Amino acid sequence: MSVIYDRVALIGLGLIAGSMAHAMREAGLAREITGFARSEATRQTAREIGLCDRVCDSAAEAVEAADLIVLAVPVGAMGEVAAEIAPHLKPGATLTDVGSVKQAVIEAVAPHIPAGVHFIPGHPLAGTEHSGPRSGFAGLFRNRWWLLTPLPDSDADAVARLSDLVRAIGAKTDRMDPAHHDLVLAVTSHAPHLIAYTMVGVADHLRRVTDEEVIQYSAAGFRDFTRIAASDPTMWRDVFLHNREATLDILGRFTEELFMLQRAIRMGDGQQLFDYFTRTRAIRRGIIEAGQDTEAPDFGRAPGVTKPA
Repeated sequence: MSVIYDRVALIGLGLIAGSMAHAMREAGLAREITGFARSEATRQTAREIGLCDRVCDSAAEAVEAADLIVLAVPVGAMGEVAAEIAPHLKPGATLTDVGSVKQAVIEAVAPHIPAGVHFIPGHPLAGTEHSGPRSGFAGLFRNRWWLLTPLPDSDADAVARLSDLVRAIGAKTDRMDPAHHDLVLAVTSHAPHLIAYTMVGVADHLRRVTDEEVIQYSAAGFRDFTRIAASDPTMWRDVFLHNREATLDILGRFTEELFMLQRAIRMGDGQQLFDYFTRTRAIRRGIIEAGQDTEAPDFGRAPGVTKPA
């Protein structure tokens, strides 16, 4: 593949940015990759593993003369980082982000972007429960969706160029209205994560079941909850605080469904339970048919392997 951006600056050096660095280098999509992270320890680790061509000691240095800047920091930090780097962005550069919430990011970042810089919000629907500069790998985005939420005045050529990069690192791309994005993600990601955190918390507080029993006898369902609940707490705290309305809406609907199931169980209504589970099973089949997971009981993840093939 050919170079798409001469210099790419990654602000934040965790799973997503690290995976982007590996994927871009593997495909030869950038002549130079610079990076910055707030933590000195993170920067040192990134240097040790050669994550970027240059790991800088300031965000301003990292974005200097960059053609593409990627904000890969928690949603709550986006506005502050945007204000810090704004004076150092070159005209014609593209700024994107990888946050799981879009409306709040746009409100926080857009006011700081100077004229001539193209702000194109984005969100890769890919990840694992791991974080940090060592967690990234080139195949993270393969066959995963990467949603772009361009602003009304976004430059068409800049959007097309960013889309080319996304596809070149293996992802499928689509465009979506920011508000609709936040509602969709509340259903497919945010509420499920909150439910997983809650279920693990319930097990922790249920003193009739000992810690040893919870760990030793974890069935597949609870194991999957704990995997999800192991995700980065800072990131998920910010997601829920910044996608509050959509998440609360979906949780309200979830509560209504839960009450319905409670009544069916209490009344011994086996037919209602069977019909409900049949409908929800079809959704799982649809995910498999769309190539977004596998039928394997372990979801295709071999024991001891945390990075999907």
